[in-house]
Amino acid sequence: MTAQDLIPKNKEAGARAPLFSGLIGICGKLSREPLGLCGFVVLFVLIILAVFAPWIAPYDPVTQNLQAAFLPPSLQHLAGTDEFGRDIFLRLVFGARITIATITAVTLIVGPIGLIIGVISGFVGGRTDTFLMRFTDIVLSFPSLILALAFAAALGAGLETAIVAISLTSWPPIARLARAEALIVRHTDYVAAARLYGASPLRLLLLYIAPMCIPSVIVRLTLNMAGIILTAASLGFLGLGAQPPAPEWGAMISSGRKFILDHWWVAVMPGVAILVTSLVFNLVGDTLCDLLDPRHGRS
Repeated sequence: MTAQDLIPKNKEAGARAPLFSGLIGICGKLSREPLGLCGFVVLFVLIILAVFAPWIAPYDPVTQNLQAAFLPPSLQHLAGTDEFGRDIFLRLVFGARITIATITAVTLIVGPIGLIIGVISGFVGGRTDTFLMRFTDIVLSFPSLILALAFAAALGAGLETAIVAISLTSWPPIARLARAEALIVRHTDYVAAARLYGASPLRLLLLYIAPMCIPSVIVRLTLNMAGIILTAASLGFLGLGAQPPAPEWGAMISSGRKFILDHWWVAVMPGVAILVTSLVFNLVGDTLCDLLDPRHGRS
């Protein structure tokens, strides 16, 4: 068997199989992961509520009604009302739109950046690897909140500022993971066969090594979403995220902390939303790790 005969088989089995087998595994094995299935269901419901919130909301989450201020949780207001008489449950639903938008934007930024830097570092090696990894360490040393304060001073507080600040400190772990995967993949038989067949370094990088790193990167991105939610909520709590009257969860906790002793639901309900959403993304990430990576499979 020649190297030319070996390339298509190994390329298809090595580069494409993990992606397709991961998708098939999610459909076929998810029934054996009850917690993971529950996480996917709750996440699906959360996304549906966030997407269709303007059409299903009986109240405007921004309009004030002082006569209905500080109403406790009831059938009419499931999570009560805040100091301005706004329905907290609806504000949480609309706040989910901001949270999901933040997660999506950060993921679309840090995923490609981390994958590209990590794959190039692991594949090229040498001084390139040293330079990229030291640069990664430098970026990783800056806390998100400090960067947000710097960007807020330069650009002004806002959701875009928070997204940029979170993105700048979220890609280094992705780059490290992609580098580790690339170091393993570049020594595999099908990559060696492709090199003997005359594949260029760019072709090896794009078609043989990068696809093998994508499943692990997807899992890591999913696990990082819980941290992104907490960081975004922290920035909102400090007034650096989405600005009032936008129903951002961290900002809702910040405004409700003044009334927590007498009207606990104003601050507790947004905290519960952050807790549940972070837990859901952790469950989904753990399940994807079990399904996409056979090294973490359960017996």
